[in-house]
Amino acid sequence: MIRTLVPARHRERLAAWSMVAPALCITLVFALYPVVDSLWLSLHHIVVGIPQLGNPFVGLDNYLALIRDPAARQALLVTLAFVVLSTLLELACGLIIALVIHERFRGRGLVRGAILIPWAIPTVVASQLWRYIFNDQYGFANLLLFGDRVTAYIPWLAYPGVAFGIVVLADVWKTSCFAALLILAGLQVIPDDLYDAAKVDGAGAWQRFRHITLPLLKPALLLALLFRTMDAFRVFDLVFVMTQGGPGDATQVLQFYGYQTLFTEGRIGYGSAVSVAVFLMILTLSLIYLRAIGSSLLEKRRT
Repeated sequence: MIRTLVPARHRERLAAWSMVAPALCITLVFALYPVVDSLWLSLHHIVVGIPQLGNPFVGLDNYLALIRDPAARQALLVTLAFVVLSTLLELACGLIIALVIHERFRGRGLVRGAILIPWAIPTVVASQLWRYIFNDQYGFANLLLFGDRVTAYIPWLAYPGVAFGIVVLADVWKTSCFAALLILAGLQVIPDDLYDAAKVDGAGAWQRFRHITLPLLKPALLLALLFRTMDAFRVFDLVFVMTQGGPGDATQVLQFYGYQTLFTEGRIGYGSAVSVAVFLMILTLSLIYLRAIGSSLLEKRRT
């Protein structure tokens, strides 16, 4: 009787919502609630060990202090440099890897599986691996360069620029294969007829790559850029394991600065403001990228 009273369109909509509802509830509890709670905490002056303050509501004072904080500005500069360098290198390496494993050759399936190994390794394990490689006493890099001449060993992670470069290198090594996977998916939807027609017209390999592959790969490249930018902005475990933000503040990214403010200094309100600021920056960049991806898809459909 109820099925006859409810139109089929509404029944399908109710069925769809009933299947989505469990995942939506879990997302709201474990994703949205922490964001809202962090936002609420960032509007208060909360310091662990000083209960007499009474956690007063201070509005945007924590955010104003964050803007004036030179340590936060330095952490932002380091974060932006890390995001730009690591993302560009990962896209370049991912594009090269995707072009190689897209070709037909014997053992291609084995190579594709092996390339994903760095991405499958937990970040903490990969960080310890790179920390061991560049250890100043028993690291593989020193052993490879100097052998048993221990007095010539270099403390790689003690130099600000070198330490920052090693952190970037570790991130590129681990996540370039993920960018390659996304770009490979874009390569596989490009029709082979376009390449055959270009060969008939006399186009070389570079011309085919420039005029066919790159324009049609734009949505995949933007999607890889979106995911990698979000992950790079949230980098924490690499810095935590490898350098602890040092030497000095050479690898002090915003996420690690917020962690130190929250758990080392006990400034809950100010540390929450740092976390919310990082979230807002990631959200803004994501919206910009998503709009660019939508525009590129519309252009692709028109063509």
